[in-house]
Amino acid sequence: MIQNYTDFIRELLAAGFSQFGGSKDNLTSLFQYGWNSQPEECPVQWFSGDPDRDPWHWRERVIIQRNDIAYAKLFLQKHGFITKEWYPYFLAARRKGRDFAEAYAEGLHSRAAQRIYECLRENGALPVHDIKPVAGFGREEKSSFERALTELQMGLYITVCGHAQKISRAGEPYGWSSDVYCLAEEFFPDEVFHAASLLEPEEAAEKIEAQVYKLNPAAAPKKVRRFISG
Repeated sequence: MIQNYTDFIRELLAAGFSQFGGSKDNLTSLFQYGWNSQPEECPVQWFSGDPDRDPWHWRERVIIQRNDIAYAKLFLQKHGFITKEWYPYFLAARRKGRDFAEAYAEGLHSRAAQRIYECLRENGALPVHDIKPVAGFGREEKSSFERALTELQMGLYITVCGHAQKISRAGEPYGWSSDVYCLAEEFFPDEVFHAASLLEPEEAAEKIEAQVYKLNPAAAPKKVRRFISG
């Protein structure tokens, strides 16, 4: 049983990837219990504020402290983790050798996703509250913005790389922190993308599939295929 952050990191590096949270619908979650279903004696305490035992803080610590684990909406449009070792397999299986420009030209991504991608490519990492105005999204485009942000994360084109608060006119931070996004190529080194280029998409998908069944032998095949393809 995972009892603290150190246990979680050890098991995540061994597993290679994991969904975030303890939903019974998750295929590969390392979290035995969800935040609303944990027994009182469980050593893991969601939203307790304890950085060693609160999985919400584990998420924050991974984002801030590590450069070998990606965190984003990665699986079935929900958040999760992929280690540096396994990222090339997901890149190969999902991108199939295309960069974003090629995939967009083939009609595989929305215009809203293209606007966000180009914004990050030109400006570097940005918090989500800055992406909207810089990329020119208005209030009436909230839904398309959120869908496009998820689309890019699921395609492994962007990833969460930090947190940031809004800055007032006086130069003071205020409000809740927002996720900061950057291009995946700015998060992981070139070797990760080179490794992906050497893999056939089918080969990569088979590797992921085998690992999913190793982590969850009872996983439903249809859902496993969706999990891999994004």
